[in-house]
Amino acid sequence: MRILVAEDERMLADLVAEGLRKQAMAVDVAYDGPAASQRLAVHDYDVLVLDRDLPQMHGDVICRELASSGAHTRILLLTAAASVPDRVAGLSLGADDYLPKPFDFSELVARVKALGRRSQPPVPPVLQRAGIVLDTPHRQVFRDGRHVPLSVKEYAVLEVLMRADGALVSAETLLESAWDEHADPFTTVVRVIISRLRAKLGEPACIHTVAGVGYHL
Repeated sequence: MRILVAEDERMLADLVAEGLRKQAMAVDVAYDGPAASQRLAVHDYDVLVLDRDLPQMHGDVICRELASSGAHTRILLLTAAASVPDRVAGLSLGADDYLPKPFDFSELVARVKALGRRSQPPVPPVLQRAGIVLDTPHRQVFRDGRHVPLSVKEYAVLEVLMRADGALVSAETLLESAWDEHADPFTTVVRVIISRLRAKLGEPACIHTVAGVGYHL
């Protein structure tokens, strides 16, 4: 999943982003309203974790505009305003969920994952193709019954390929889905991860390259 964390408390924003990255998510961070609005205009996010009280451009404005735009991005409001009227007001803006501060990080992860599932076409929790079994709830991968330990990035790329169900996936799509905005589109990071995946998944080869187009399982 591709996530945007919009939070003006920099330490909190960075901690949330780092924790979500450990869950094989690609995460960008914005520390004020205009930066969040700009990133939403450029990238196609699955979930926006949004602080309501952002500087320069209020989170309520961002929430209302995004909800009315028809974008598939799901919105989780993360704010210190925790009263029932505050929650009702936030959800009335078009938010999909509301989590007051302070919060338990495991609950935040669970809510982000739930919203991410709603932002994408439904898929079964266990994906299978070419002898590969990908158990998404437990982030476990098996090839012909053999457990395959993967890094966070390797798992993220494999999940995108598995979800494509045999369709071609371009390098640009993999970058957009599995890396954050700091990834250089002109680097070889996609090829490197694909090479590592091929080596770990073993024979027979299951990830195929179509030159100039992309990859498929």
